[in-house]
Amino acid sequence: MRFASLGSGSGGNGLVIEAGATRVLMDCGFGLADSQARLARLGLQASDLAGIVVTHEHSDHIGGVGRLARKHKLPVWLTAGTLVMAQDLDGVAVQVIDSHAAFAVDGLEIQPFPVPHDAREPVQYVFGDGNRRLGVLTDTGSDTLHIEAMLAGVDALVLECNHDAAMLENGPYPASLKRRVGGRFGHLENGQSAALLDKLKHDKLQCVMAAHVSHKNNTAALAQRALARVLNCADDDVRVACQTAGFNWITL
Repeated sequence: MRFASLGSGSGGNGLVIEAGATRVLMDCGFGLADSQARLARLGLQASDLAGIVVTHEHSDHIGGVGRLARKHKLPVWLTAGTLVMAQDLDGVAVQVIDSHAAFAVDGLEIQPFPVPHDAREPVQYVFGDGNRRLGVLTDTGSDTLHIEAMLAGVDALVLECNHDAAMLENGPYPASLKRRVGGRFGHLENGQSAALLDKLKHDKLQCVMAAHVSHKNNTAALAQRALARVLNCADDDVRVACQTAGFNWITL
């Protein structure tokens, strides 16, 4: 099992998960040509995908889903709430999922779980191949006991480190946007992410990736430092998914 990022941040998100011959894209917030170019960087074509799973309706996650899915005849999985709010899915083979029920795409088991975020019915996912499990948590404003239960025991974790509290407070956003980003239905702050990671830390955890790092209200170095303190490792040992290049394949 392996995974790689097309890019992560407010400018667009996409994560490819592969188990055997099965490859699924989680979210697509890029234009059609850009999505295809980012897939090519990973040695893939869109036709190599079994489909796209969507977390929620915000444009940096769903903006490119319709065009990619239509052109390459890819099925799309999403919650009923996300479907109500989604645009540009005409002509797409949509499959509505239960936010608490696992489903399979060929050799990949996918477990959605609900998260507190300012969208209609947002979810995040745990992906497994029967031996290894990858947990993904971005676009959530706060931790919950259910999130902790769903991510317990994962072998790898893609974890949001969206903002630094001081940078957000002193940054350029208007007060209303600062409240939204920093609120319980917004995005995780470095300290919140580190506190959650501390609860999830265990011997089998092979890789932790900081993701959805704001370019205005955070830095990669601050995110790395927060997570490295929990993992008792050097800051540079914590990887960061960037907006332009994402990250290359990581094998579990």
